[in-house]
Amino acid sequence: MDVFDVTASRVALLWGGWADERDISHESAVACERALRDAGFSDVSLLDVADPGFVTTLAQGRFDVAFVAMHGAYGEDGCIQGLLEVMHIPYTFSGVLASAMASDKEVSKTVFKQAGIPVPRGICVSREDRDDVVERVRPLGLPLFVKPAVNGSSYGVTRVTDLAQLPAALDLAFESCDHALVEECVEGTEITVPVIGNDDPEALSVVEIVTGAEFYDIKVKYEPSELHHVIPARLDPEVYARAQELAVAAHLALGCSGASRSDFIVTGDGTPVILETNTIPGMTERSLLPDSANRSGIPFAELCRRFVAWAYERHAQDR
Repeated sequence: MDVFDVTASRVALLWGGWADERDISHESAVACERALRDAGFSDVSLLDVADPGFVTTLAQGRFDVAFVAMHGAYGEDGCIQGLLEVMHIPYTFSGVLASAMASDKEVSKTVFKQAGIPVPRGICVSREDRDDVVERVRPLGLPLFVKPAVNGSSYGVTRVTDLAQLPAALDLAFESCDHALVEECVEGTEITVPVIGNDDPEALSVVEIVTGAEFYDIKVKYEPSELHHVIPARLDPEVYARAQELAVAAHLALGCSGASRSDFIVTGDGTPVILETNTIPGMTERSLLPDSANRSGIPFAELCRRFVAWAYERHAQDR
């Protein structure tokens, strides 16, 4: 994978920004800094993107590579990636287009459908066009999920069990985005499938998520992993392999690099239905992707080293 010793790199570890997930980003950044140092990197600088002097520091810092530990708006939607492209700095994870498409659930859902990946039934509602939304969603039945088209970590998501709750659910979703998805509630086993790599990506161990809650919300996501992660997922071998196949298909369809993590509900007939793909999943050791990688024989430090190596690989291909 490496053409030189990547651990000699001067790394800018980018975190923060202005999104709802700022605090989570800081947790990821601190964990990744520790992992990079454990992997042999000695020159790692944490940079808060929201710092007024951030761009100057990045431009003058003589950094070899950027490790992006940002989640949500500005970090996972192609914005920071565009800045790094302009500055000719190699960076971890997906590029501008893949990041933008994956972060917009309406767009990514269209991509998934074209790639033959099962998706939930639903509609997209804009802030300006919501007058007849109750009639439009009635064929979907109840319960429903309402979520911002662009956001992460389950912020702004509501489980609707009565159509009278729909206006308030949309108001909540519109606090962070001008468009919202209203989708059927797909019943079944909740799983997530991490994928790593660039041109020849591989799926890691499938994680079954056991919550005891209505859905995998922000509180549950950041509780100790042993409370909620079952690895490997308790699925029939054929279904397990199919979930991995679809996760790789989603990674490739969006054009992801380095890593992705696709969330699915496996229905009673064994069909994995995709909910979304994350291009910069949580990156603490208790997070889903690192936990799965560790169970797949890749310690967190080695995983972070590989991300840097894949960043150089993709940058070299794009030149």
